Amino acid sequence: MNVYLTILIAYSLALMALGVWIGRRVRGAGDFFVAGRQLGPGLIFATMLAANIGAGSTVGATALGYSNGMSAAWWVGSAGLGSILLAFWIGPAIRRQAAAHGLRTVGDYLEHRYSSPVRTLAAAILWIGSLFILAGQLWAIGSIIAAVTGAPPWIGCVIGGAVITVYFTAGGLLTSAWVNVVQLGVKMIGFTAAFWFLIGHVRIEAAVAAPSDYLDFWRAGSPGISTLAIIVPPFIVSPGLLQKIFGARDDNAVRIGVGLNAAGLLLFAAVPAILGIFARSLFPALTSPDQALPTLLVRAVPPVIGAIGLAAVFSAEISASDAILFMLTTSLSQDFYKRFVNPSASDDRVLRLARWTAVCGGAAGILLAIALGSVVNALTIFYTLIGVSLFVPVLAGLFTRRTSPTGALATMIAGAGVAMTVHVATGGRGFGLVSPAIAGLAAAIGVWVITLMAFAQRKT
Repeated sequence: MNVYLTILIAYSLALMALGVWIGRRVRGAGDFFVAGRQLGPGLIFATMLAANIGAGSTVGATALGYSNGMSAAWWVGSAGLGSILLAFWIGPAIRRQAAAHGLRTVGDYLEHRYSSPVRTLAAAILWIGSLFILAGQLWAIGSIIAAVTGAPPWIGCVIGGAVITVYFTAGGLLTSAWVNVVQLGVKMIGFTAAFWFLIGHVRIEAAVAAPSDYLDFWRAGSPGISTLAIIVPPFIVSPGLLQKIFGARDDNAVRIGVGLNAAGLLLFAAVPAILGIFARSLFPALTSPDQALPTLLVRAVPPVIGAIGLAAVFSAEISASDAILFMLTTSLSQDFYKRFVNPSASDDRVLRLARWTAVCGGAAGILLAIALGSVVNALTIFYTLIGVSLFVPVLAGLFTRRTSPTGALATMIAGAGVAMTVHVATGGRGFGLVSPAIAGLAAAIGVWVITLMAFAQRKT
């Protein structure tokens, strides 16, 4: 067993042990779902940034940098821009609604604001989307283990899935928030060390044996400026992020914590793109772009820096994965079981079901990861689905009283339907600058405007 694998296994065991220990403080579903609504700005910052710097922001964005160059910075940069809007506009408003009405999930909010059919449709879309993004995160873990050991990526998927399932099942949001603090510290140390070593030892100019726009940050396509349409909406309305905000103790914690998270994402945005360019310079014949980041850390830096860097990447994938498992678990147990199957279920029963759902969700994510075999493909599907289906109803519900339940349902169906139709018809490429995400958002907004004029509000 080599030193890299030894460190990753030891680190995995430490995360699981920490999660189980903190999980002993969970006394009910309220602690599991919203951490007792006591998260301050520090924990909000750590759990948000840890969740946002995941597979897409590390392995996926570095793979985009390897293939497309500097325009890959838009992947993480778009998340930072979306987080600014969440910090100072959407987040405080929806937190107040959640605290005032005892809401635990985005499904709770959608039913409170609209109707149970809106909640049901959102939950169904969320279940599908969550499985895809969980699969993307787990495949990234598989890529790391494959680079370190030469083993098939599916083995890493199984290891990563087991780690997040154990510590998340122990305590939900309460466990994740504290474990994310450790993970964020490891990420900051690991990426800083690896990046500065490579900056001093690799010439970027040597990597430009590539397309003519390889170093063009302002590229119009994807990745490029059009990435804004894919990434910004879901980073404003993603249930996994909004439900972390539900756990904040006040509006100030949201503004400071999520605002610092936005700053961190914007500062980090160029790092994976540049790492991808380094990887193309040093290893131009990789069989898969997803191998770019782990290959750099194993073969291009000293072993000590490489080991810390791999632990940082592993932390990134794990912390983002637990955020997705959080979405899936809370939606199934609260939005489906508690609301429709057994409304009289006790708090303890809902908590037990949430834990079993986490176990089943982790297993399903592993199987889908092995089937998809790509980070960016899985994440793009998720971001598109969540963005086009929830962006309009969540924002319109907060700021426009005239939006009706019929209008909310119509926008969700139109957005998801058009986006998926364009995706299937064009193989995910879209029509020129009109990507599936842009087409879906345009359809959702257009239908919302029509219903706004046609229907009066039925529920305030």
